Amino acid sequence: MQQNEMKLEFDSRSCNESFARVAVAAFLTQLNPTLEEVSDVKTAVSEAVTNAIIHGYEGKIKKIVIECEIRGRVLTVTVRDFGKGIADIKKAMEPLYTTKAECDRAGMGFAFMEAFMDTLEVTSSLGQGTCVKMSKSITREPNKYERQ
Repeated sequence: MQQNEMKLEFDSRSCNESFARVAVAAFLTQLNPTLEEVSDVKTAVSEAVTNAIIHGYEGKIKKIVIECEIRGRVLTVTVRDFGKGIADIKKAMEPLYTTKAECDRAGMGFAFMEAFMDTLEVTSSLGQGTCVKMSKSITREPNKYERQ
């Protein structure tokens, strides 16, 4: 069974959202995913990082940590912030619910993560931050020249 892990830590700047998305996608390529699978993972990572920047830190520059793990054909991505936390996770996960109505696309982050990944777990503590853990099975098997 294939196993691999990686960990990133970066500033909660909006310009780093694309960095996080591409770094996770690059890590995922070892499983020879389809373009659709890569796109799904990139979208989910973008949403989780954007939530940390906008909601967790409210624009303050602090750290976001992403951990990725591959076990067999399953990618697990954990995005963690150490910001204000979520008071009501169930409510926050409702489509179109937002505490930032002035933001474009507000209220769809968790819905997109759920739609594009196989599993989604959110834990949070007020004043201590939020952890978003998502996984996706990669269905396309590598050909004989791609196996390691």
